[in-house]
Amino acid sequence: MIEQQVKAAIRDIPDFPKPGIMFKDVTPILKDHQLCQNIVDAFAERLQGIRVDAVAGVESRGFLFGLMLAMRLGVPFIPVRKAGKLPFTVKRKVYELEYGAATIELHTDAFEPGAHILIHDDLLATGGTVTATSELIQEMGGHVAGFSFVIGLGFLNGEEKISPISDHIITLARY
Repeated sequence: MIEQQVKAAIRDIPDFPKPGIMFKDVTPILKDHQLCQNIVDAFAERLQGIRVDAVAGVESRGFLFGLMLAMRLGVPFIPVRKAGKLPFTVKRKVYELEYGAATIELHTDAFEPGAHILIHDDLLATGGTVTATSELIQEMGGHVAGFSFVIGLGFLNGEEKISPISDHIITLARY
């Protein structure tokens, strides 16, 4: 049921951010407060029995449901930001993504060593960003509790890339 609700709300944007890419736009979901609640409920239900000490949301669309999910779970939210966006001391990771290279950063005091961190993003494509986030969390002494995504693009095989990191992978709508 949640998959159909999400798919009905998603807007396809052809040739964004470059020709040949069909962008899956999650922002229409935000017009529907009940669907937003249903999404958070679906994530929380699928996380039962999994230790989550904090939710790390990947900039920028990962902030949308990542923060809502952290609030629902009663745990801190950790923003995973692009380089130069965080004001305090940071640890960074450079990685490749489907259309170039990028750098992500976390505050060095984002969590305590040993914490179990759920990584959230709006969409799983090739898995590059969340793999880099996982590596950064592990380098800082954290454990990856799992991953959560509103959308997954199965044909890009991102789940295969991240499953060795954690087998707790939640994807609400698959394409």
